Amino acid sequence: MNILYLHGFQSGAQSIKGLQLQQYCQQHTPHRVYCPDLNLPPKQVIATIEQYFHSLDDVVLVGSSLGGFYATCIALKYDCPAVLINPVIHPWQVFQQRFTEVTLPYQVHENWCLEETHLLELEQLHQAMPLQLTKFLVLLQQGDEVLDYREAQRYYRQGMHGGLVITETGGQHAMCNFADKIPMLLTFLSDRLI
Repeated sequence: MNILYLHGFQSGAQSIKGLQLQQYCQQHTPHRVYCPDLNLPPKQVIATIEQYFHSLDDVVLVGSSLGGFYATCIALKYDCPAVLINPVIHPWQVFQQRFTEVTLPYQVHENWCLEETHLLELEQLHQAMPLQLTKFLVLLQQGDEVLDYREAQRYYRQGMHGGLVITETGGQHAMCNFADKIPMLLTFLSDRLI
């Protein structure tokens, strides 16, 4: 498998969870892990991710927070398995609540400022009612201090073809016990890769 780890907002290619996944796979599996830097406007993020699908076989996704949103968009388009870690469902709304018009543009990274137009891009990417979520494993923690875990529960369990949602009590948005979950998520991804 070729695993794309998609980091969250205000993170980067050297994210702790991405590095943990990379190190585990190097030591225990033949899988390759790629951790692209997604500190770009949303349309460029999607183009960056899609390049991997055009150049590699057996691509699967692991996305955290905003990376979980992007993983959802891409997984639905390419019908590939995805594991999501405390994913954001409506990032444009979260950003609208966090940043007022006075504070946008917001310098996220040296290469990227979050602007009003990016909120519209995110909204346009959103899949309102995905029909097929059986290739999704969603890992949530009720102690998430950034996002309401119940929103992701509702979204990924919808319909007759909902994803596998695991919700833990406690925890936090960063999911500090992620390393313990790596064997489980690798099994899920390889079982769903057809």
